[in-house]
Amino acid sequence: MKALVLGAGYAARLYPLTKDRPKSLLPIGGRPILEWIIEPLSQIPELDEIFVLSNHRFAEQFEKWAGTYRSARPIRILDDGTLSHEDRLGAVGDMQFAIERGRIRDDLLVIAGDNLIEYDPQDFAAFFRKHGATVALKDLGEREPVSQYSGVELDAHGRIVRFEEKPPTPETSLISTGLYLLPRKQLKLIAEYLERGQNRDAPGYYLEWLHRQVDLWGYLVRGSWFDISDIDSYNKACELHPAKRH
Repeated sequence: MKALVLGAGYAARLYPLTKDRPKSLLPIGGRPILEWIIEPLSQIPELDEIFVLSNHRFAEQFEKWAGTYRSARPIRILDDGTLSHEDRLGAVGDMQFAIERGRIRDDLLVIAGDNLIEYDPQDFAAFFRKHGATVALKDLGEREPVSQYSGVELDAHGRIVRFEEKPPTPETSLISTGLYLLPRKQLKLIAEYLERGQNRDAPGYYLEWLHRQVDLWGYLVRGSWFDISDIDSYNKACELHPAKRH
């Protein structure tokens, strides 16, 4: 199994914090967000390599970080070659770029580089081994904020029966968190999706398409979750780690 952390965005909504630094390397509790993401992955026995996807503008900073961080698994930085928000590949485009450049032929765990999430990696991987393609979900407890994310509905067995990116009138309180496990035999579907001219930017649009092609399963995350998308959400995440904050 390989892991891919998507960190090639330009995070304009976090300016000026991300003007000269990638979002994934912003500190939370005295440590880069990226370390909070990567550290739990070592609990998955079969995971043997971690890829971090960067744009060209910040690739050197990621390389410098990787040279000083002690990881339980080898880390490889991939530079997608883009220099601005306007020429970005998009998250789905970056997934395909990583598969091709990293020659990934294994099961693939994908996680957003701004995804501060408390979950049991071993349990998540065990669920995947039992069911197949899996999306980590969070119950927000109310429907209204779901319109900002991907709304998800499950059947009685945990299979995703409806997936809608940014639904205008949500009918569920479940959302996709930006953490997925995809079986190796289905990775080719990412290229097929892109060849059809579909939205390259938000992974939610890919998953919305994917659940109509294959069985896609929902894994419910019980711990806390932060989508660090703007200054307010970043500050809130920092405030909830006061004992470890810079």
